[in-house]
Amino acid sequence: MIKRKDGHIRIAVVLGSVRPGNNTAKAVALVMDELAQHSDVVADLVDPAQMDLPFPGRSSESSSAAKLKETLGAAAGVIFATPEYHGGFSAVTKLVIENLGFPSGLSGKPVSLLGVAAGSIGAIKSLEQLRSVLSHVGAIVLPGPVSVAGVRSVFDKEGNCLDPAIEKRIRSLATGLLDYVRQHSCPRIALEAMVRE
Repeated sequence: MIKRKDGHIRIAVVLGSVRPGNNTAKAVALVMDELAQHSDVVADLVDPAQMDLPFPGRSSESSSAAKLKETLGAAAGVIFATPEYHGGFSAVTKLVIENLGFPSGLSGKPVSLLGVAAGSIGAIKSLEQLRSVLSHVGAIVLPGPVSVAGVRSVFDKEGNCLDPAIEKRIRSLATGLLDYVRQHSCPRIALEAMVRE
């Protein structure tokens, strides 16, 4: 379901890095904080470092895989955040997508993208590839992905963003997804519920 009985919209945020102290997590913290500002939203952080997801072709009877499917299945929208590694999105992000099965639990869901990279052009390559994969499994990938360049100088060691303009862009990813969900997903679900009553 898109909305719980208490009326809250669920948003899942997928952290695409398991490296300790990673910069992707610092950007995700801003997204989570922005979502927390909305009283009608419940945000679920999907952190693969806390999960034991099987590789493709291995047994899919993992409790982590089941929990992942449950969390993303209940979400009205999803935000994927990935670092750029060797010109592509992280293997951890791909592992999350693979563990959603086929047809994918992302099919028909609105998805927003956030990428971080140390280089000067940001995570453009990884975001293009991630958009392609997510579209292929049926996700509705929203326009306006956020790419953070030179990420090592954007956040301090405590995770504070040192650039107000970049912080605003990262936070806007959360509000943009919420706007889409409120305008397009929730009215449709409410209408379906009315018809069934």
